[in-house]
Amino acid sequence: MQRLRHVLVWLMRIGHCRGFGIQSPTDYWLVRYVINEHWPYYQYARLGEKDEWLTKKLGLLYFRIANWLQPRVIESDGFRMYLQAGCRKAEFGDSTELIRLTLEGDYRSRLAIIYNKVESHSVLIVEAIRKNRAFWREIIADERTGVTFDLYYCGIVMFDKKRHKQNYIINF
Repeated sequence: MQRLRHVLVWLMRIGHCRGFGIQSPTDYWLVRYVINEHWPYYQYARLGEKDEWLTKKLGLLYFRIANWLQPRVIESDGFRMYLQAGCRKAEFGDSTELIRLTLEGDYRSRLAIIYNKVESHSVLIVEAIRKNRAFWREIIADERTGVTFDLYYCGIVMFDKKRHKQNYIINF
């Protein structure tokens, strides 16, 4: 049943494949070569062998983001194996570079803390954005955020204020 739902979501977002309609070269590159990269990376064979399809799909995305960003510190309470494989030098703790936020517990106060510490190069991954669409819209509308990517299963937020504020819907 989950697989059928995934196919339906993919078909609904077919017009947002592979960076179509993205005018920014930086954002286009990120969508094509990090978010929707289909070529196997060096660690793919050993990652997520026993995970269910969505966990593996998100884990491989987090691996590619960590590989692209190469953060010194990652703030995440899950997906450690994937994130560590993407950046072996990274430590886990309080980070301003790569932060993963789940919509569990008191996530609103945690987001307020994140907003106070992020820098222009920070990347925030918000999981399960479809479970709370109003919260995701608040993040997009917030003046502290910049470019955002709606991947249906998660959202990616960047904070570079030199760039034009934009929300992209990506068929992931």
